[in-house]
Amino acid sequence: MAQINPSILSADFARLAEEAEAVRGADWLHVDVMDNHFVPNLTLGVPIVESLARATSTPLDCHLMIEQPDRWAPQYVEAGAGSVTFHVEAAAAPVRLAREIRAKGARASMALKPATPIEPYEDLLPELDMLLIMTVEPGFGGQAFLDIMLPKIRRTRQLIDKHGLDLWLQVDGGVAPATIEACAEAGADVFVAGSAVYGAADPAEAIRALRAQAETATAAAGWGCRH
Repeated sequence: MAQINPSILSADFARLAEEAEAVRGADWLHVDVMDNHFVPNLTLGVPIVESLARATSTPLDCHLMIEQPDRWAPQYVEAGAGSVTFHVEAAAAPVRLAREIRAKGARASMALKPATPIEPYEDLLPELDMLLIMTVEPGFGGQAFLDIMLPKIRRTRQLIDKHGLDLWLQVDGGVAPATIEACAEAGADVFVAGSAVYGAADPAEAIRALRAQAETATAAAGWGCRH
């Protein structure tokens, strides 16, 4: 089933607990952590994640757009994240880090920026629970979807199927009603949506509609039938 993860980057930071409640039908709550070094923006850190984990029953999907994730990622598991994504471009030892995240009890996920190819990391895929393909340059919400990422999503899905992996394929950036079907057809099954959810009059209904679109596209593509 397609999973919809609303991004709190598009929420009202002064009302995070209420904003988390507004999307209770979500599969995960996507938390963008930025350090103003790996990306040119500064958002939130461990204390906010700890507070958010106490305030919502929706599991937290933390996307670390930070330098030195090998040092910091385990702290987000301890703070209550159910899934922690690090960028391969920033990780010193991605396999070791993925194993440490898993050992602490969270799902391990690795992200690739738009210019980073998937092929060099084929052998790492069994160490992961999810792979994130960025469909915008990381750092800011509200950017336009990069459709040149669709072939990369397809190649990643082919690698996952080639190895018979139970690996989620997430896309993040510009996911909206106009783009989610193409992402699902290409092979994505986890969708981060910011303004498409929090900018809607009814965020819960927006989640349901996006999920239905993705599932229809997946069924038409046929790749989902192999799982």
